[in-house]
Parts: sequence; C-alpha cells; structure tokens
Amino acid sequence: MNERIDIRELAPEAYRAMGGVERFLHECDVPHATLELVKIRASQINGCAFCVDMHCRDAKKAGESDERLWSVAAWREAPYYTDAERAALALTEAATRLADRPDPVPDEIWAEAAKHYSQEQLAALVVAIAQINAWNRISVVSRKLPGAL
Repeated sequence: MNERIDIRELAPEAYRAMGGVERFLHECDVPHATLELVKIRASQINGCAFCVDMHCRDAKKAGESDERLWSVAAWREAPYYTDAERAALALTEAATRLADRPDPVPDEIWAEAAKHYSQEQLAALVVAIAQINAWNRISVVSRKLPGAL
C-alpha cells in the first residue's frame, strides 16, 4: 500500500493550525497518559494504523506499560485502568461512534466523566477526541503508513 497524498506538504496551513491544537492539548491539565489512551482507542475504532502505531510508540516512550497498551481495545475487561481513564475511554468511544446510537453520548457517560474531570479538563478531552478523529480521517484517507513521520 502506498500513501495517496501528502496532506502536510499540500496543506501546510491546515497542519500548522492542527499543530496549535496539539500544543493546547500538550499543555492542558488532562494527564498525558489519559490523552494517549484516548488517541489510541479512537484510532483503533477508526482503523488508523498510522495513529495507533504513533501513539503506542509515544505512550511507550513516556513510560506506559505493555499490558495497558496491548489491552486498550478491551479496556472494559482489563484491570489496568483507573476509573478516570475508563470514563475518558467511554467518552472517546461514544464521541467517535456518533452514528451508532440514537443518543450518541448518553448522559450516563458524560456524568461519569464529569465525576473525574473538571469542566476545563472535560473541554480538553472533547477537543482531544475531536482532534484525533480528524487526524484519523486525514491519515486513513491519505493512507499514511505506520512508522512514516
């Protein structure tokens, strides 16, 4: 499989704008490990091999354990995640699969996340979920290959 198009090269202003969002997320008050888990889980759902590869590597470099990385797709059944991380992962799944149910993000999912995160952190989580979904779409459509930075 070959990359179809290099969006970074052909739309550099868009990439810079998305980079601004990444800087915001890097500086926000949501734990880095949580943001990486969110990025990995959304990327798994969206079938984005490039982003799964990149965020697993980033998380591993930041000290994440193999067990937590291997089991993100089965986080409900795995014992490795905190209640706060589970709430963030549930919110990620709901927000990534908007068309899968009539009430895409049920109040129960939001309320559980709100138990663990401040309003500012919730706002950052919503931005992080939207951002990784955007990156996934760019990478899947353009066929960005894992390991190709």
